[in-house]
Amino acid sequence: MIRRILVWDLPTRFFHWTLALSFAGAFLTAESERWRDIHVLFGYTVLGLIAFRLVWGFVGTRYVRFAALVRCSTYVTRYLAQLVRGQAWHPTGHNPANAVAILLLLLLGIASGISGWAVYEEIGGDWLEELHEFISNAMLVVVFVHIAGVLIVSYLQGENLIVSMITGRKRRGANQAISGSYALIAMLLLTALVGFWILGLAGFKG
Repeated sequence: MIRRILVWDLPTRFFHWTLALSFAGAFLTAESERWRDIHVLFGYTVLGLIAFRLVWGFVGTRYVRFAALVRCSTYVTRYLAQLVRGQAWHPTGHNPANAVAILLLLLLGIASGISGWAVYEEIGGDWLEELHEFISNAMLVVVFVHIAGVLIVSYLQGENLIVSMITGRKRRGANQAISGSYALIAMLLLTALVGFWILGLAGFKG
């Protein structure tokens, strides 16, 4: 029986949108000396969120686990070819192209965060700052490709993937639903994030 089932748990959705906002904030404040402290907070937030996602990728719900992402990403060439012909399948979780984008974003986010920390601590020289900027720009490119892919697949397959990442639901068979939303985990993540920003802002003001 086809109905709207829960596919994306609440921690995954919270991670997705807060990572997007944090990366955007870090990118927009990167060139301003006045906003340097805020840029650093956004950068640490990105690293913290990715740290959570790395853990959640092993213990989270079925469609967000790395085993599913890696297995799915191996079919990216076949998926893209079938997508062009209008014959691509509709995965319940991430499609192969999105799986590749997610893995790339996680790797680039880690590299950007670590290189940014090194620049902030004045480890290395100008080359490290240029590397940090290059990695961040590469991450931005992947973000735009990811967004474009989501819009294209949503149009071609008649399923709004943006809405599904907000509600967590897709129209699928009842047996494909995840067991729960794990709201408590999301609340703990939100609490940690708010606490970090309060402490961070207080530290900069002090």
